[in-house]
Amino acid sequence: MDEDRWTFVRTSWVNVVGNVAKIVVEGAIGLTFGSLALIADAAHSLADLLASVIVLVWGRLAFEGPDRGHPHGHERVEPLTALFVGATLVLLAFKLLWDSGTGIIEGPSVVYSPYLVGGLAFAILDMIVVYWYTERSNRSLGSPALDALGKDALNDVYTSMAAVVGVFGAAIGYPVLDAIAGGLVSTLVLREGLLIMRENVDYLVGSAPPMEKLDEIRSTIRSHPAVEGVHDLRCHYVGPTIEVEFHAEIAGDLSLTDAHRVEMELRDRVLSLPNVGDVHVHLDPLGIGEWKDASEDSTQ
Repeated sequence: MDEDRWTFVRTSWVNVVGNVAKIVVEGAIGLTFGSLALIADAAHSLADLLASVIVLVWGRLAFEGPDRGHPHGHERVEPLTALFVGATLVLLAFKLLWDSGTGIIEGPSVVYSPYLVGGLAFAILDMIVVYWYTERSNRSLGSPALDALGKDALNDVYTSMAAVVGVFGAAIGYPVLDAIAGGLVSTLVLREGLLIMRENVDYLVGSAPPMEKLDEIRSTIRSHPAVEGVHDLRCHYVGPTIEVEFHAEIAGDLSLTDAHRVEMELRDRVLSLPNVGDVHVHLDPLGIGEWKDASEDSTQ
């Protein structure tokens, strides 16, 4: 197993174990003392656990190379996995909102105990460690699936802090705050799920990268001393990586060998940019005016 794949698998396991620990501690304490805030937070982690297992089993396929059935590799597997994470969070958020509304209307049944405080403290510390480890491991991988899990671990810290409001309410004799805190947790879960889904839909449908990235790619091409012009620059996402295609205008009297050298140098330059996965270079002799026939949007 290569180093990147092993890092991915190890980090996925850290998320699985971290979520199991949080579910067991918060779920047991929440059920024992009737805290809707802790139960909601534990239920959130149940979805996180499912997402972590999916990432562990499914997401590592992205490290498989191209094969006959997948000539461009498996890059789209990771954003598909991350999209599943986001959709799971959205569905769970609606369920938690319903439960919180029911608790406010019918009245909560939480009983304060110092164990509630201890359970939340454990949950917060647990997710801080998981988030830190996931983010540190993903710096070299740039995996959208791990990025989704890392964001979700950080979101867990915030949701657990929101649950503190419910425990505080139970402690001072206002148990309705526990149901309100459960609703706040649900809203945070819904927001994070929608953000993750929106980002990874762009990866899956082959959207263009941001304008700043296009400008960076264009500048890198134009910086080559042999390039006199660039047109038909087209970039789109293939999974989390960017596929680049462009026409570069060079002197028409270069030998085939020199033109090939320029082509390879341009390809290597663009490939060295962050998140670029593949590059297709077309060389045009300077002055033939091909760019004049291109649409205004694709002419640079």
